[in-house]
Amino acid sequence: MYNSEYDDLSFEEQLHLTESLIRRRHNQQIFLRRNAQLLQQELSFEAELLEDNPEFAQTIYAFNMQEIQINQQGLQNVLGSEESPSKEQSVWSKFFPGLCGR
Repeated sequence: MYNSEYDDLSFEEQLHLTESLIRRRHNQQIFLRRNAQLLQQELSFEAELLEDNPEFAQTIYAFNMQEIQINQQGLQNVLGSEESPSKEQSVWSKFFPGLCGR
């Protein structure tokens, strides 16, 4: 991979930068692998917990459904309100005066 920023650097400096990039990418890969392992462990523990406690699983499910419904209602309120198009048009017309056909 050629980078014109390296043109003024000596071979040793370019080599040092390349090694530094390789180390950084390697460390990122190790971090991502470890993070994925921990996430998998967490999901396994959560699955065991939910399996062993059906009431807890039902409660979590109910909370998740409530959160989904609240989010959907909020989205419908934003998208479905009758004031929204006029507000949207006024905002767009400020940035693009001829866009709204006025």
